[in-house]
Amino acid sequence: MEFNDVIHGHRSIRQYEDREVSQEVLDQVLNAGIRASSSGNMQSYSIVVTRDKELRRKLYTPHMDQSMVLDAPVLLTFCADFNRMRRWLELNEAPVHFDNFMSFMIGAIDATLASQNCALAAENAGLGICYMGSTLANCDQIGELLNLPPNVVPVVGYSLGYPAESPPVRDRLPQQGLVHYEQYEDYTDERILDIYADRNEKGWQRYMDVPQLKEMTERLGLKNLAQIYTIAKYTKESHLGYSQTVLDYLDKQNFMQNGDSQ
Repeated sequence: MEFNDVIHGHRSIRQYEDREVSQEVLDQVLNAGIRASSSGNMQSYSIVVTRDKELRRKLYTPHMDQSMVLDAPVLLTFCADFNRMRRWLELNEAPVHFDNFMSFMIGAIDATLASQNCALAAENAGLGICYMGSTLANCDQIGELLNLPPNVVPVVGYSLGYPAESPPVRDRLPQQGLVHYEQYEDYTDERILDIYADRNEKGWQRYMDVPQLKEMTERLGLKNLAQIYTIAKYTKESHLGYSQTVLDYLDKQNFMQNGDSQ
C-alpha cells in the first residue's frame, strides 16, 4: 500500500476473520516496532504477544469485556520495561536506578512509539487493529495475567487480525485546531466552537445511529457530544479510580522511588 493510504485509511477494527496471522507476517509487524525511535536507544519496552485462547479469555474481563479480545487471533501488549535494562546495568557493575516516575514515562513513550510502528506495519500488511485503553486502566490485572515482574507495566495494547468489517474512517479535528506554530496560542471560545463543529455533528450522529447508544443518551438526558464524553463515557469518578489503580501499580512495580516527593 502507499504510505499515505495506510495513514489516512486507519480505522478501528472490532470484528475479525477466523484466520490466523502467520509468524512471518507477525515478525514483519514486530520488527517494524523494534525500529521505532526510543530514548537513548535504550528501547525500554517489551512486547507481549498473546495468541493462547485460554489466556485471552482471562484477559477479556480486565479488557472491559471487549469482543475483539476473544475474536482477534492476536493481542499485542506494549509495556514500559526497565527490568531488562536494570539487569544489564547490574551485570555490568553500573549504578542501578530507573525506578522513578520519570523512568516510567520514558518507558511508556518508548512503548507507545513501538506500538504505532507495529500498527502501521500491520495495516500495511492488510491486518486490522483496535487500540484498547483498558490496557492502562486495568494495568494491575493485566500485568498479573501476563506475569510481569517489577519495573514492567502494560501501557498500550490492541487486537490484531484480518478485518471482517470495513467501518467508515472516523473524523478528526482539523489541522488548524491542533497545530501551533512557534508557541502555543490559547483558544478563544469562538475558535473552540469552530474546531469542534464537525465533530459535534458527526459524533452525535454516530450515537444516534446505534439503537443501544441512542437509548443510553436519551435515558441519561444527554443533549450533546460533550455531555456524552463526561457523563457517559469518561466520568470523573472512573478516571479518578483508574488513576489510583495506575499509581498503586507503579508503586508495586517499583516506579515510584521519587525521593522526598514520596
